[in-house]
Amino acid sequence: MKLAIISGGSRGLGAALCKAYSDAGFEVLEFSRRAPHPFSIACDFTQPQDVSERVSAGFSPYRNAVLDELVVISNVASLDPIAPNTRLDAAAIQRNLSTSFVSAIVFMSEALRAFQAHACRKTLVSVSSGAALKGYAGWSLYCASKAGLENYLRAVAAEQQLERFPFGTMNIDPGVMDTEMQALIRDTPSDNFPARERFITLHQEGLLRAPATIAAAFVRMTSRGDAQGARLVAADFLPGTSAGPAGA
Repeated sequence: MKLAIISGGSRGLGAALCKAYSDAGFEVLEFSRRAPHPFSIACDFTQPQDVSERVSAGFSPYRNAVLDELVVISNVASLDPIAPNTRLDAAAIQRNLSTSFVSAIVFMSEALRAFQAHACRKTLVSVSSGAALKGYAGWSLYCASKAGLENYLRAVAAEQQLERFPFGTMNIDPGVMDTEMQALIRDTPSDNFPARERFITLHQEGLLRAPATIAAAFVRMTSRGDAQGARLVAADFLPGTSAGPAGA
């Protein structure tokens, strides 16, 4: 059995990833608040303890399964609220970082714990962003979580080198896509997000890639089996295309 475990697979890139891995012959297990698929488990990523309990329980049927390949993709993230720090209160900060940073780590940690002893090829992926490498005014929380998760996964890569049956690890930047997140960016007032016009232009010029296209690149990347702590850009794995606009 090939198994793909995906968080935040209810829409956008996450939904496209569920379809792409299913089409590639994987059994798919998805965790999200909406839980729209027959293979979904409802999980509130604003609550890290809920994530721990529900993800651990969801893994139970697979803990002793014979797996030929395992791919785990941490995709849940939140841009909201988009605003300067002077307009962020403690509750908003906590909610955002609980979703995008703490719960993402909890999700990946539960996967490592549940499947460490499996001897198959295993790949742990954190969906990153150009925001991990650059600060954007209005995106301080999103930038912080993406940068933190990249270094988290580098540390996990160092730990996995000591394991008998290691996971391969990848930070993957999907680039800019035509998703609800992009619509939120375009609808945000410029005084909250000064770079707004750049993203409006990308949309107007048709430079936002389809999530299905990027999801297919993820399947190609995770099939390599040779990355340990690497940072990869999805556009580099699209046949017949250049790198395209930088991710964000």
